[in-house]
Amino acid sequence: MEESFVLRNATCVNGLTADYVINEGVLTDVTAAGSGRAQRIIDCSDAYVSSGWIDLHVHAFPALDPYGDEIDEIGIKQGVTTVVDAGSCGADRMAELTASRKRAKTNLYAFLNISRIGLSRVDELSDLAWLDQEKAVQTARAYEDFIVGLKARMSKSVVRDSGIKPLLIARSLSDAASLPLMVHIGSGPPAIEDIVALLHKRDIITHYLHGKPNNLFDEEGKPLQVLLDALRRGVHLDVGHGTASFSFRIAEAAKRHGIPLHTISTDIYRGNRLNGPVYGMAHVLSKFLHLGYTLEEVIAAVTVNAANWLQKPELGRIQVGGAANLTLFTVKNKPLILTDSDGETRLAAKTIEAVGVVVNGEFIEC
Repeated sequence: MEESFVLRNATCVNGLTADYVINEGVLTDVTAAGSGRAQRIIDCSDAYVSSGWIDLHVHAFPALDPYGDEIDEIGIKQGVTTVVDAGSCGADRMAELTASRKRAKTNLYAFLNISRIGLSRVDELSDLAWLDQEKAVQTARAYEDFIVGLKARMSKSVVRDSGIKPLLIARSLSDAASLPLMVHIGSGPPAIEDIVALLHKRDIITHYLHGKPNNLFDEEGKPLQVLLDALRRGVHLDVGHGTASFSFRIAEAAKRHGIPLHTISTDIYRGNRLNGPVYGMAHVLSKFLHLGYTLEEVIAAVTVNAANWLQKPELGRIQVGGAANLTLFTVKNKPLILTDSDGETRLAAKTIEAVGVVVNGEFIEC
């Protein structure tokens, strides 16, 4: 841990430039640019600062293939100070994932897969015998400081012939454990209308911008009524870009029709980090900047919005006297070809790049 240091001349997304003074992990002062004093000065003249980025959908259990990666590879090295594993583990291996926090600098939370076998198979909801409700509730209670919700992947390749039944079980588990659901959507059956109708306030639809059949928009790009109804109920929308779950065409339709941008997440794991189309959080954020969202909206989607959903608002704010949990990034006038999950490309004029984080009292370059 650094004893004390200053992030000099860092600019907030509201345009204000200041010095950020950190002592033993605490943000002790935000003062006029150039006036901060500490043992070490870190020049941030070309950088923006925000509260630490939060990725609400990652796969951070490296033992699993293909959906696994090292925590810090998809966390601090990407400018992300907090990641939430989205159902890599069920009850059988959640203890291992929990223990892995001790070996990482990135803050880690998790969604519990409703299938006890987790992603040891990619059809983990195809056999209802793997949905051990008693064990799931016990696990959720045993790790209540770590598990933030339950995960159900409701697409044809995962449920196979189980249809909507796993989600009905998930709904029951949600009530028993007092935890919200994160529901992965994709190709059907089950039909998207049947899935979304079962979701309540604070439940999450992840992959809401996927372009496969059975998505949330009609052929003209208009949002389905079931999506509008879900938004009125307080259902939360999460990007979950991933290898196969983000379409520029659908994202442009969502923007055009005023569908709110709640949280941007990557659904990152080793394969799509190294080979694309995800690469990292900053790369995904650049896509939303290109779509026409303001920098403030884009950064809010990985800071305050995500922190509020987690019911950990301290993670989404910069507050003197609080833990220093920060991300430093640049916005460059640097053209870049961006590719979605369907192979469609867009030429972005500006690019977001992560340059450093402050987490648990330490400054780390990305």
